[in-house]
Formats: sequence, C-alpha cells, structure tokens
Amino acid sequence: MRPLSVEGAWEITPRQHADERGVFLTWYCADQFAAETGRPLPLAQANLSVSARGVVRGIHFADVPPGQAKYVTCVRGAVHDVVVDLRVGSPTYGRWDAVRLDEVSRRAVYLPEGTGHGLCALSDEATLCYMSSRGYDPATERGVHPLDPDLAVDWPAGSLLLSTRDREASSLVEAHDAGLLPSYAACRALTRH
Repeated sequence: MRPLSVEGAWEITPRQHADERGVFLTWYCADQFAAETGRPLPLAQANLSVSARGVVRGIHFADVPPGQAKYVTCVRGAVHDVVVDLRVGSPTYGRWDAVRLDEVSRRAVYLPEGTGHGLCALSDEATLCYMSSRGYDPATERGVHPLDPDLAVDWPAGSLLLSTRDREASSLVEAHDAGLLPSYAACRALTRH
C-alpha cells in the first residue's frame, strides 16, 4: 500500500499468485486494510460498471454526512482512475492524483469520505468493481465537472465521452460557492473511531 498525494487516499497493489492454472489474489482484506490505513472500511454496497474507450465517469462524491468511502479496482481492461480532494479546509483541497488500474497490475484505489472519484476508460471496454461504505442515495450524490480547468485533471488525450449529468456538473468554484462541498472537519469527525 502507498498513500497518494490526496490526504487519506491510498493505492493498493495486491500480491498475485500465478501458475499454469492462472492467477489468484486477494484484492481486499479488511484486517490488512485497517492495519495499514489506521481505520476500518465498513462495506455496504458493491458495484460494477462497464465503460467504452474514452468514457469519463465523475467526478462524483457524496454529502458528508453521511459520506461514502470507496475501494475501487479494474477487473477487465484499463482505466485512468482519479481521486480529487473536495474537502474544504483540507491540506490537499483541490489536489488530484491518478492511478492506472488494469487487469495486469490489479491495483486498487481507496477514496475516503469527502473525496471525488472519476475515471476514464483506456481500453475498448473497461470493467470497474467498487465497494462503498454506504449504499447509493441519489439525494446525497453530487458531482464536479471532470473537465473543470481549475482542477486541470490530466485526462488521457482523445475524445472524451461524458454523461449529461457530468457535462452539466458544477465547477469546483461553483460547488464551493453553493455550499455543496464537504468540510474537512466534518470528514475528520466522521472517520474518528
């Protein structure tokens, strides 16, 4: 495990056991995760998304409270996976980091509550599997425009396909000024144990 430049976010590279039969790995282990990060990750929902090359999903986040942490891996193909610190008052507010997730390295990314998640499919078809600490609630889901020039996320070159929701999402400044972004203090209070 290695911490990313966004405070509280981690990149996880599992140990793979390969032989003539194929590959086995543990892509998430609660005890090991808690020992490395210093916090548990309660799991409430698991999701799978399939995206065509050039599809950008995000940058999505949930209100805090209730908050929603995510643990994400790519089980088929490859994605450019992005975590953005949207926690107002955080020492890494507005910063983003990216990790290539693919079916070869089998890396995963952990995103704490209050951070935004986005991805761009790099392969003809990319399948992402992610687990969340809370179930999906459309009333608490938010988004920031993935192409916001103030964030300046370094997306892969080429045509990027966005959903209507993501194309119409607020910029970081607009979301901040509208009071839609989570506070760092509220995120820290939520994760104390």
